[in-house]
Amino acid sequence: MPENTPLAYFLHSAGPAARPVLVLGWSLAALCVGVCVIVGILLMTAVFHRRGATGHRMTERGGGRAVLAGTVISTMLLLAALIYMLWVLAVVASPSREPALTITVTAYDWWWKADYGEGSPQRFSTANEIHIPVGEPVLVELKSADVIHAFWVPSLAGKTQTIPGQVNRQWIEADKPGVYRGQCTQYCGAQHAHMAFEVVAQNPQDYANWYDAQARPATLPATVDATRGQHVFVERCAGCHAVRGSNAAGVQAPDLTHLLARRLIAAGTLTNTPQNMMEWIAHAQEIKPQSLMPDIKLSPNDSRDLAAYLATLN
Repeated sequence: MPENTPLAYFLHSAGPAARPVLVLGWSLAALCVGVCVIVGILLMTAVFHRRGATGHRMTERGGGRAVLAGTVISTMLLLAALIYMLWVLAVVASPSREPALTITVTAYDWWWKADYGEGSPQRFSTANEIHIPVGEPVLVELKSADVIHAFWVPSLAGKTQTIPGQVNRQWIEADKPGVYRGQCTQYCGAQHAHMAFEVVAQNPQDYANWYDAQARPATLPATVDATRGQHVFVERCAGCHAVRGSNAAGVQAPDLTHLLARRLIAAGTLTNTPQNMMEWIAHAQEIKPQSLMPDIKLSPNDSRDLAAYLATLN
């Protein structure tokens, strides 16, 4: 199966934190299927069993031995499964070496904020897209701004909940470059299914280039339309969104400083195209009902100017 199909995210591991969990999952699935098959065979045997000519039934002693054997075997299998699960938990609890970097991920209804470089001059935030260097363990500190969510990138690691007022930690590592789908797996409200994100694993040099580009402020508008569009953005959008290098400094919604560098918008709901972007601005409540993004009604001129400004956020 191609590794970029949705089902493949759950059937392939791409890092050392996910591989033991994947093997454990298949092992438990095989155990469950085996138990169901055995029980089915025994049930069918009992239903269709015909007595011999003598009509003898199984003696009480023979029946007791069968029950005892079944109990012992079941107990041993369950104990072995428990030991195996505890071993996997110990293996994936921490990376084999010190994490190369720490990313703070905060879950919101219904999107993800990723903070890089906390405490350094090159601090910045992105939304719904997490970049990591290939071959390096990365520590992810998980927070929640509202309700309980769950952070899960099946190809890279198991699930970890984000709980208000608490910081949970998880580590991820990718073996090779690629884009790995993530998803909230704790029901958190109306748009729980539309709370996705992507982890982009890059070779170290590409990651360093991306990091340097993200740390820079937005470029100044170079055209009249874009300049007018910046004023529209500050008036209509800056209460929630931020663009570093401008007067927009909102903290309740995604930082849009380098919006065009992202592949998806609206937490994985739409591909990042100019048409989808303006559709999202005008009809957010139709696309993602009950989200905190309101429908923003713009005149044709303001819409054109805002689109020109957003096109500069690369």
